[in-house]
Amino acid sequence: MSTVDLKERLISKIQEIENEDLLAEAYRLLGMETGIDEPFKLTADQRSAINTGREQIKSGEFLTDQEANDNIEEWLKCKMVA
Repeated sequence: MSTVDLKERLISKIQEIENEDLLAEAYRLLGMETGIDEPFKLTADQRSAINTGREQIKSGEFLTDQEANDNIEEWLKCKMVA
């Protein structure tokens, strides 16, 4: 596929997209390639999730790396038996 064909297919796909978040992300990614430097903007839900995570860390509600790995191993063992 030539560069021209690829550009035309990309333009066609972009014109079909209705999801504003997806379009914003595509624009951000294309900006990285072309040198347009805009800061990444989090949605309200993303900011809320980050704040929740920070509060959980402050209150000790987290797993160590080893605890998380142990939980995953245990889960995988249960899935393999089932």
